[in-house]
Amino acid sequence: MKIELEKILIEIKNYTINFFGLLSKKESSSLKSILEDHVDHRREFSTSEKNMLINIVGFGESRVEDSMVPRADIIAVDIKTPPEEIIKLFSECNHSRIALYRSTLDDPIGMLHIKDFVGALSQMKIGDIKIKTLVKDILFVPPSMKSRELLLKMQASRIHMALVVDEYGGTDGLLTIENLIEEIVGEIEDEHSGTDIQKINVYENFLDVSARTKIEEVEEILGFSLLEEEVDEEIETIGGLVFLLAGRIPQRGELITHPKGFEIEVREVDQRKIIKVRFRINSKHNF
Repeated sequence: MKIELEKILIEIKNYTINFFGLLSKKESSSLKSILEDHVDHRREFSTSEKNMLINIVGFGESRVEDSMVPRADIIAVDIKTPPEEIIKLFSECNHSRIALYRSTLDDPIGMLHIKDFVGALSQMKIGDIKIKTLVKDILFVPPSMKSRELLLKMQASRIHMALVVDEYGGTDGLLTIENLIEEIVGEIEDEHSGTDIQKINVYENFLDVSARTKIEEVEEILGFSLLEEEVDEEIETIGGLVFLLAGRIPQRGELITHPKGFEIEVREVDQRKIIKVRFRINSKHNF
């Protein structure tokens, strides 16, 4: 994974240099028109390269809170967790790094890398491994920090995991260098990635949507706004929308009626959050 990330970073750098060299010659033109009109005697930009360059420009304004894994989804363990349970967690989550804490996630102490864990396992019995001797440093950043600044900080420090903390020192979310790169190149799949990574599946009369999907992404498909103008709360995801409409965490199978007249079926939940929903769209709201 380290080699792959380094290759991606080099590619991004090359595309950026090429692009901004072109941009400096056409300062009055829009980004979209420059990419569409660009003709290179060697080759033209591919669609994926154009998307990447557009994402690079947007990345300059992105903040870490835009791409962080929310607190409820962070995979972390207490420093006192037995090594036998930790190796099981590594196997189940398919992550190479896991955040470590004392008693609660608001008292983080660092991270554990699977390479260090396996290295210790090769030298001693699993029951003899002392997790505290394998702890690595982790970065702590505010939610308002620019994504590009964190990426540079990760490259310079060679620490590829950061916890996002609020003004009181509480943990809001988590970011890895992979999360930041995916803002530019899109979803990165490896041989252990799940096959179903679609956040939105469109059918004739309904949409299956991950609760973490941005509201604006669904609005683009439906063609109308999902939030009422008088809503004061800052809601960004479909899960937040459903929670707002229900006033609580709904049960699996429950139908929530949207003010626009269609129903939202809760497909999957756990004790803390909504995971997946289905938008049941009638002919009046046909897309």
